[in-house]
Amino acid sequence: MTPHTGNQLFDAYFTAAPMREVFSDRGRLQGMLDFEAALARAEASAGLVPPSAVPAIEAACKAERYDVQALAQAICSAGNSAIPLVKALGKVVASGVSEAERYVHLGATSQDAMDTGLVLQLRAALELIEADLGRLANTLARQALQHADTVMVGRTWLQHATPVTLGMKLAGALGALTRHRQRLKALKPRLLVLQFGGASGSLAALGVKALPVAEALAEQLHLSLPEQPWHTQRDRLVELGAALGLIAGSLGKFGRDVSLLMQTEAGEVFEPSAPGKGGSSTMPHKRNPVGAAVLIAAATRVPGLVSTLFSAMPQEHERSLGLWHAEWDTLPEICCVVSGALHHAQVIADGLQVDTERMRQNLDLTQGLVLAEAVSIVLAQRLGRDRAHHLLEQCCQRAVAEHRHLRSVLGDEPQVVEHLSSDELDRLLDPAHYLGQARVWVARAVAEHQHFSA
Repeated sequence: MTPHTGNQLFDAYFTAAPMREVFSDRGRLQGMLDFEAALARAEASAGLVPPSAVPAIEAACKAERYDVQALAQAICSAGNSAIPLVKALGKVVASGVSEAERYVHLGATSQDAMDTGLVLQLRAALELIEADLGRLANTLARQALQHADTVMVGRTWLQHATPVTLGMKLAGALGALTRHRQRLKALKPRLLVLQFGGASGSLAALGVKALPVAEALAEQLHLSLPEQPWHTQRDRLVELGAALGLIAGSLGKFGRDVSLLMQTEAGEVFEPSAPGKGGSSTMPHKRNPVGAAVLIAAATRVPGLVSTLFSAMPQEHERSLGLWHAEWDTLPEICCVVSGALHHAQVIADGLQVDTERMRQNLDLTQGLVLAEAVSIVLAQRLGRDRAHHLLEQCCQRAVAEHRHLRSVLGDEPQVVEHLSSDELDRLLDPAHYLGQARVWVARAVAEHQHFSA
């Protein structure tokens, strides 16, 4: 087999190597060849193929025996990958046991081999993705618990809001991963099914043996037998693509937040450092979020790929012209891009570096203003909502105008000190005392994760 030499410059950055191997040229060929070998066994069990022909067909169903470049050139004329592969398979079989060649691909169509081969690849891809999601979820659960009380400023519309905890932010990401794992588990029975319909989906070529062969073939490949072939009903594949799009989006959110927290102006959370990682070609001081960049890039690229799958759904009649073709590289590429994002997310989560001192400094950047809501709510119970809100608004404006801490301004305001003691003001302006249910959210997200993983 001729090694692949093109488009490798960015592959290691954006794609995890095990996933690229699943969808390599060899992986694609082997998926179709696994279908052909299983078809021979199934048809032998139904009496359509002599048992003596099966070993010769099985022996020929090894991807390394075929010239990828020659097949690639043949596809240009054939219009799909199965036609030249089956022809080449027949020649290899005939070179060993000539009479076995007539039983190759009996009663099947090209799309049966291609779609079932793809499903076999997707099964391997899902194993990788589910394992990566599980590892990442475990890490986020650990980090969320570790930082359940790590207080930091919350940010809404990119502005300082009320305090939150780092654990709460990580628990949000953990919750999304748990939902994605649930989605993948739910869709697998619909996705991992055989495609076997013959020329127009009726399996007429196999006569009364059609259903026994289909059942045996599904059993051979450890796939479910669907209610009917799905040559132009593509919802199964699109459902997976959509689920992977959701995963990419959640990972992009995680990468976006990490990159924003790494900004010089924030400096609260960082990707793990390593020699040569995140440097600049001209600025020695730079520490760029190179892992987060992959997560954001994946969240940017995948929606367009998913839209291609949706666009390709209205396929004509019993076999599509062009729309089916548009899928061929799309879903594999989604899997590869998501695999790369999961890899980089794991690296970030494993080695997350947290600057709690900088978090405390940033909490005080607005000199107590982020706790104005806490004071207003308590004061509203004693002065009335409108009066308390108006009073706090004036105090905040004064604090900004006079460059003073809100605590100092409130301590000088007679209407405030009349109703709130000095100790009460100190407590209300302590970020650690205004975290609401942050700890509960962490505990609930971790519990949900553990329940799913059990």
